[in-house]
Formats: sequence, structure tokens, C-alpha cells
Amino acid sequence: MSLVETQPLTDNEPNTIPVVPSAPMANGDSIPTAFDPKQLRAGRLERLRNMMREQGYAAVVLFDPYNQRYATGSRNMFGYFLRNSSRYIYVPLEGPVILFEYPGSAHVSTWLETIDESRTSQVVWSAVNQRDGMSSDPFGVEIAELVAEHGRGNKKVGLDRCALNLARSLEAQDLEVFDCMQDILHCRRIKTPEEIACLAQSMAGSEAAVARVEQAIRPGITENELFAELYGEVIRQGGEFIETRLLSSGPRTNPWFNEASDRVLRPGELVALDTDTIGVHGYYSDFSRTFHVGPGKPTPYQQSLYQMAYEQVHHNMSLLGPGIEYREIAEKAWKIPERFLNRRYPSIIHGVGMHGETPLVAHHMDFDRFSKDGVLEPGMVVSVESYIGEEGAADGVKLEEEVVITETGVEKLSRYPFDAGLLGQSS
Repeated sequence: MSLVETQPLTDNEPNTIPVVPSAPMANGDSIPTAFDPKQLRAGRLERLRNMMREQGYAAVVLFDPYNQRYATGSRNMFGYFLRNSSRYIYVPLEGPVILFEYPGSAHVSTWLETIDESRTSQVVWSAVNQRDGMSSDPFGVEIAELVAEHGRGNKKVGLDRCALNLARSLEAQDLEVFDCMQDILHCRRIKTPEEIACLAQSMAGSEAAVARVEQAIRPGITENELFAELYGEVIRQGGEFIETRLLSSGPRTNPWFNEASDRVLRPGELVALDTDTIGVHGYYSDFSRTFHVGPGKPTPYQQSLYQMAYEQVHHNMSLLGPGIEYREIAEKAWKIPERFLNRRYPSIIHGVGMHGETPLVAHHMDFDRFSKDGVLEPGMVVSVESYIGEEGAADGVKLEEEVVITETGVEKLSRYPFDAGLLGQSS
């Protein structure tokens, strides 16, 4: 694939936008950002069906909007279906992919080459109308008929959101029902080249949004106003939504996980943010930065926090590469000073794709509780996390980078500069 730039495409855009050649980025980035949308969809569906073959599924029924998009590129009223699991897609190992859609909206997706047929959902309003008991049997009967037609006697069916009434309806039809979410997430851990191009485009949009925030930082502005700058630019860049509101200032930077509020920034404080953005093409962008509110210079204590976070991220990035075991990462990770240990970030690294994904590697003292053994593989994309803050102090620093695991090491997807003043590099 050549090094070219392309205008943002969405999975629901049927028209191909011309690719415009351009030079590689000045920093030597070698990650292409152009891709063929049909190849993107074909590669993901192929990976899903390879997983189904390995795990012995005759079919999976996808209710999760992320999995629906992964399998087909289809997206419809994303936020609504995150909470209301009434739209589903039937994906057999062999046979037609069938979309069970919200009434009147099939046209949003039926142009996709990955959708062979569209029908109306059997459960579209059942929960809100207390009709789950009435809709479950028709759902189960219809899926069972499809499995009988295409499954060649195999009766193993996966549900990624395993609603009890729907699972029972399938079992009543003599199907073997399994929760397939973990299998799908494991399948999604390796990104195709087209997915990595999407991730690169998503990152570029998020970096532009963070630049808007940095430019707007001044005494008197509120956290909410800064978050509006972030969100607005994400949308302008073709992104979709932000999963969290992690932007805080001053004493609200410690502990981490305070969300944006109406607090007014004051001189000399820190502002920390985490992008957590579902960007262009539905791909996640996840990096963090901390800034100083002028006028004036950061305090030595603020600089020390920032420099420790910077060291943690870069030390831990240096450990990454193909074949490296998760447990080895945990054991060799940057040693957090004792006074900061209680407020450590939960993970050293976590996977990135359409959202925060597999794997999650926790710190060595938490590894057996939160993680499992495994190895990094080429094609994985991970974010490397750091939070440095101590109990009883006002300031905390959040930094994070996003990288691709390559055949020989890692390559950074996040390119946003670090704060020179907080690093002690400004004159």
C-alpha cells in the first residue's frame, strides 16, 4: 500500500472519494492512511468467520453495535442501539448475512456488499413495551430456521449480548447457545492493514481536537468549555463521539477519573485529558496529555510529576514488541515510587481498535486478578498508560501513547507533542 492521504470515509458512505497523493509525514511516519473500504469490510468479515470456524460456530447473532460494524460495516443510530439491543445481524459460517433492522431504516445499510438480506427485527420494541415474553419465541424460531438451512447440522450459535430470554428461546429450538463476546474480542485483537489506516486517520482527528483544547487553555475558562472544544473538533474532523468526559483541572486532576465540570481554571494549575474518542470510520483514538495553565512556569513539583509520567510511558513502550509476554511486561514495567502506588492507573497497556479492546496488561501486583497470560503479536494496537498522583496532593499528571506492534517492534500512532515546560526543557 502506498503512502497516501485520503479524505475521511465512513462505513455508510457508498461513494468512493478520490485518493490524493501526498508526501510522508515530516516525522518519518510510515503508516499509510489510505485504504479500500470494501477490503476493510472483507478483511474483518473473513477474520470473524475464521474465528467461527476455529470455535465451531454455525452462526453468531450480533447485537453489539461495535461487532455489527466490525462484521459488516453497518452502523445505524449507534448510541440508541448501545442501550437498546433490538437490532441484530445474523452471520452464518456459510450462507447469507442477514440484517434484522429497525423499521424503516434498512436503506441505511442494504447498499453494503456485506449485507445479503434485510428483515425487520423481531424484538424491536419488546423490552420497552413489556413484550419480551411474546417476542422471544418468534426470534428463536426464525434464527433456528436459518441455522437449519445453512448450518449443515451444526447447532452451535453465539450471542454477543446474551440476553436470558433470547438465549432460552434459542435453546427451546434445540440450539446450543454460547456467549461469543470473548471469542469475538480475541478475533479483533489483530488489526488488518486497512484497520490500521483507519486508526491512523482517527488519531489525526483527535490530535487536531487536543490542539484546539491546548490553544483554548487560559485562566477563566471552564472544564466544560474546554471539553466542548475537544468534542466539537472531533465532530468537525469526521469523528463520531467521545466515550468519557475525562478532562479535569487543578485539584480535580488528583485522583484521576474526574470528568469535566463547570470548574473555572486558574493560573498555575494543570489540565489533564484523555481522548477516549470513537473517531473516523468508527475507530478509537486513545492518548492523554497534561498541560500547564499560564501565565508563569510550572512548579518543580508539577515538573517532577510530569517527568515521572513521561519516563513511565517511554520505559514501558521500550518493552513492547512481537512475542513479548504480557506477564513479562508487568514484571519489567517502570517501578512506581511507593507514594504514588495507591493511585496507579489500572493498566500498563490496553488494546485499541473500535474501542478499548484486548489485551489488558495490569501491573505485576494486579496481574493475576485482572490479566491473563498471552503475547503481543504484529498487528495489535495498544495504548501505554501513566497516571502519577499521590494521596494528599493537589496535582496529578496523565500521559498516554498509542502504538502499533510491528514485525520488529512498535510504531507510534500518537504524535502529539509533550509539554516542554513541564519536561523542564523551556528556557
